[in-house]
Amino acid sequence: QVQLVESGGGLVQAGGSLRLSCAVSRSIFSFNGMGWYRQAPGKQRELVADITSGGSTNYADSVKGRFTISRDNAKNTVYLQMNSLKPEDTAVYYCKAFTWREYWGQGTQVTVSS
Repeated sequence: QVQLVESGGGLVQAGGSLRLSCAVSRSIFSFNGMGWYRQAPGKQRELVADITSGGSTNYADSVKGRFTISRDNAKNTVYLQMNSLKPEDTAVYYCKAFTWREYWGQGTQVTVSS
């Protein structure tokens, strides 16, 4: 059973930064890609950023230039560096690993105060 554990969420003022981590219980090389998603209250879960096994990245328009996804293969960990945070970034952030199926973490809360 694959486990993904997110950490690094918290409360931050607008304009601040946070770095989320997603630790995976097996080699992240075994996955086609990894992604970060978020879900705000009353809204659908949406893609924030993803990264393929080859290192290609993709970002939601709303976070381009502010967020950076990266991976440390030796640590089986994926990161999401979030800068210039806005109140509208407030959400539960989830990590996903995917091959022919998907694996999700339990989520970490990010709250940005104005």
